[in-house]
Amino acid sequence: MPVEWVPDVLGDGFEVATLELVPDEEGPVVASLVRYQPATPEPQRPSRAVVYLHGWSDYFFQTALAEFWHARGAAFYALDLRKYGRSLRPHQTPGYVDDLSAYRADISAALSVVRAEIGAHGRVMLHGHSTGGLVAVLWAHHFPGTVDALVLNSPWLELQGSSVIRHLSGPAVAQLARFQPKTPLPNIDPGYYNRTLSMDSGGEWTFETRWRPTPAFPVRAGWLRAVMTGHAQVARGLSIRVPVLALISARSLISPRWSEDMRSADIVLEVDQLARRAVQLGSHVTVVRIEGGMHDLALSARPARERYYAEIDRWTAAFGWG
Repeated sequence: MPVEWVPDVLGDGFEVATLELVPDEEGPVVASLVRYQPATPEPQRPSRAVVYLHGWSDYFFQTALAEFWHARGAAFYALDLRKYGRSLRPHQTPGYVDDLSAYRADISAALSVVRAEIGAHGRVMLHGHSTGGLVAVLWAHHFPGTVDALVLNSPWLELQGSSVIRHLSGPAVAQLARFQPKTPLPNIDPGYYNRTLSMDSGGEWTFETRWRPTPAFPVRAGWLRAVMTGHAQVARGLSIRVPVLALISARSLISPRWSEDMRSADIVLEVDQLARRAVQLGSHVTVVRIEGGMHDLALSARPARERYYAEIDRWTAAFGWG
């Protein structure tokens, strides 16, 4: 069924379509597909498309990323998953699912629209950040042949503190998730990451704080169990058959005290763990470490984000995707 595109909050060139999904226990559920389609002298129908998946307590607002892919001849789309950003409704618990497989419906609906617009033989890449990276690799593993490449921006492939922590904490989280799945866990977000990003506190970016609050949305037991289950699948090894590019900061800086050095490191995840897990994703995995990169490499300081984009260019050229 054709979707209705309407102007998006990001302004010129951006449109959004609401994708109706099967209701869950909280009621109606939607996903929101954003596309970047600026005016051109002649109508265009690209044969390649990129679908971006955001991270936890986040939504799509990285307009430069859309412009990057558009300049390279690819159609660009971004999916605000259920209960995030444009898809969040007043009756819903922000970001909450109790199984990451719930997002299969969101991605399937988005890919149906994308395929209808670029043609059945067009090539599709998933570009996932953080939790979106985890969702992307699980999709590619379970549904081979549906996408042609993966680009991962600081993908959340392991729990902070290593698999040992996951094994030790798993039973307690599972027990709480079984009986009180929406119980919020203690908040460990001091707001430092948004501080590195926001123009109001020395960063370069503006965003909708209703959709990307400080501190982040509460982490709930059922959701954390779902993420840990995803991490366990990655730890056992995936069999992704398409080329994968995993881009990760050169270093982490995780501390309870603020430091200006946090503007040039990943202060959310332990990057060495991510690098070790990334090579288990499939047979064609490239891992690149970005000096000075923050957790969202596309929002890092200019030298780091320029290298981020340059490495994507180099990789796509090598695999014939450029």
